[in-house]
Amino acid sequence: MAWIKRTWTPHEADEWTKEDWLAIVLSPLSYILITFGLALSLFMLTAGFIMLGVGIVITIVMFWVIDPKLSVISEEYESKQREYLEDLEQIQRWEEK
Repeated sequence: MAWIKRTWTPHEADEWTKEDWLAIVLSPLSYILITFGLALSLFMLTAGFIMLGVGIVITIVMFWVIDPKLSVISEEYESKQREYLEDLEQIQRWEEK
């Protein structure tokens, strides 16, 4: 899957890309397949086990596609939050920068 980008900068990750749209399509599909697959598997139907397996595979692919982007955004947010909390602490202590 060379057409899926795996390395992101914070600015690039903030934009909507084909990876986001792929996750939008795969997400409900995986939830539906897992739900129906689990229900049918409880009745010991072969179709249920197949749906459940396909749903799990689609979920893994979805996380493989979107996780690098979410990780970069999360790291950027955490660094901004850390800076904000340090500034807030200085303000509370009445310190000058």
